[in-house]
Amino acid sequence: MNTRIVFMGSPEFALPTLRALAENFSVVGVVTQPDRPAGRGRKLAPPPVKILAQELGLPLIQPRRLKEPEAMQQLTAWQPDLIVVAAFGQILRRNVLELPLHGCLNVHASLLPRWRGAAPIHAAILHGDTQTGVTIMQMDPGLDTGPILTQRATPITPQDTAGSLSERLAQMGAELLIETIPGYLSGAIQPQAQDDSLATHAPRLKKTAGELDFTRPADYLERQVRAMHPWPGAYLLWEGNRLRVHRATPKGVPHPPPAGTRLIHNGLPAVAAADGILLLEEVQPAGKRPMRGRDFLNGARNWVSS
Repeated sequence: MNTRIVFMGSPEFALPTLRALAENFSVVGVVTQPDRPAGRGRKLAPPPVKILAQELGLPLIQPRRLKEPEAMQQLTAWQPDLIVVAAFGQILRRNVLELPLHGCLNVHASLLPRWRGAAPIHAAILHGDTQTGVTIMQMDPGLDTGPILTQRATPITPQDTAGSLSERLAQMGAELLIETIPGYLSGAIQPQAQDDSLATHAPRLKKTAGELDFTRPADYLERQVRAMHPWPGAYLLWEGNRLRVHRATPKGVPHPPPAGTRLIHNGLPAVAAADGILLLEEVQPAGKRPMRGRDFLNGARNWVSS
């Protein structure tokens, strides 16, 4: 197909989509976020999409904002028939949405209208959804409010983390997009309006979203651990530092101690929640590597609440 496509995306989630587009269509340009400081040294690090675009030899720009004149000039010069977006990180204004002949499509990691917004994968796990999926939608000026072209669902397993689910949805989204584009361009697939009355919202996460509040039920806290893995990471405060929690198991116990009480249960560190206890299977003390909860207790002499 000779359809000229511009791709917009930034994180790991976007990579399968870019790779699939490059294999099946003419990608005439890529737009991604600027390099940003990362790691302890705060050195500038490129977004994953930039690395892949360079490997594929694709033209690339990294505007701070799409409204910059130079960015719009380049987009216009590429003369796209279609713009495809996957986790780009910027809102597209009307002048960008109306630039391509066939508009703009978005690969969104939820079954819209459920979980519109920046963190749909985290929200689906955190709220105990039994399934989620991907949506190929036609973009409009709203936040994930445009009409739906196609959707595909997948179960959320009790073992899924935001990381594992994101990886699965990224591949699903790429495959569904490639299946959808021909029918969309030919008119065989017609956009269907979303039911706004069913919409829920998943706003962008802050680093503090991982703090465990032990006045909540243990089941919720276990989902929070999985929803926040690998970023921003679930944690509790212990001896003035963050103790990260990578894996946990909720357990009902008769007459649990007050919420937040630290104890040892069956050889594992545990914390009392609203309706039971949360067993900490794998933790990471500040400045150390992840370790099993049992091993953590070997050096945590003051773990049990006094």
